[in-house]
Amino acid sequence: MEPVIDPVADSAMAREGHRTGGRHPRTAADGGLTTGAVARLLGVAPTTLRSWDRRYGIGPAAREDGRHRRWTGADIAALRNMCRLTSAGLPPAEAARAVLAGAFRATAAPPCGPASRVPGALPLGSARRECRGLARAALRLDAPAMEELLTEALDRYGLPAAWDEVMAPALHAVGRKWETEGERYIEVEHLLSWHITGALRGVRAVGSPVPGAGLSLLACVPGENHTLALEALAATLTRHGLPVRMFGAALPVEALEQAVRRTGPDAVVLWAQSHDTASRALTARVQAIEWGVRGARRRPVVFTAGPGWAGRQPPGTRHPSGLADAVDALATLGAR
Repeated sequence: MEPVIDPVADSAMAREGHRTGGRHPRTAADGGLTTGAVARLLGVAPTTLRSWDRRYGIGPAAREDGRHRRWTGADIAALRNMCRLTSAGLPPAEAARAVLAGAFRATAAPPCGPASRVPGALPLGSARRECRGLARAALRLDAPAMEELLTEALDRYGLPAAWDEVMAPALHAVGRKWETEGERYIEVEHLLSWHITGALRGVRAVGSPVPGAGLSLLACVPGENHTLALEALAATLTRHGLPVRMFGAALPVEALEQAVRRTGPDAVVLWAQSHDTASRALTARVQAIEWGVRGARRRPVVFTAGPGWAGRQPPGTRHPSGLADAVDALATLGAR
């Protein structure tokens, strides 16, 4: 492949050198960036880079000790072209043939045809690198990259920061984009949501359960199917060793009442995405539920969560400002 000089890749390599202690990565000692460093720069999973190298020959021209990949500026330019073409809708094999043939340069515009059917960049502003990478992977429908980026975000930032700064902004950007595109590209939102759900459900407790912690019951109100924010809350409570029961989407009123009576939770969190599903009558019914022995009967504290309750918080309920605030309030409530 004819070398392609990419000044953006050159400056990115210099920044990576500063990040690793000021040593420029293209010194004679190492000859280029590692696969992990390139993945961080481009927002692509390392497994994707290795797959492109193994399957299509989009790899570094040289390897340290004949085995370890080291990526030069020209190699990174080829990867940028590969990312642009796959984001434009080309299958990876076809994109690789175009890159290897030198038919696409870093300054070139995406080709016609499939590009017209694929969304452009998402409105992410100054979001974290992992968030931008996650959005790009979603646009490419790159499931392995999404899995690796979500795992990296959870490992690096933990919950709830990974939700607030990586997952939620990517989801919101997808939602805003599709509001202007009708029902086009809905597959991107579905795939992204599915992988975020999988990542959240894989969260496990660190250490032993908190002694004496109160139970939190989480449910979407009837008619409400947006569960991801509640899943993030359930995962965070689980991570902290706090007991939780997650009932998911559109729980019928009678089923919600039975769940409260059977579990006796300290708190009930009701999620409403829109004003149409937020019901004050429902919160009043839940607040009135009692359990326990005569003379020591108890009632749950009701938390209203989600944008549907904005400006219309029912009397006697609590409305957390975000995921971290909700976790803190629930932990404190259980410790009374």
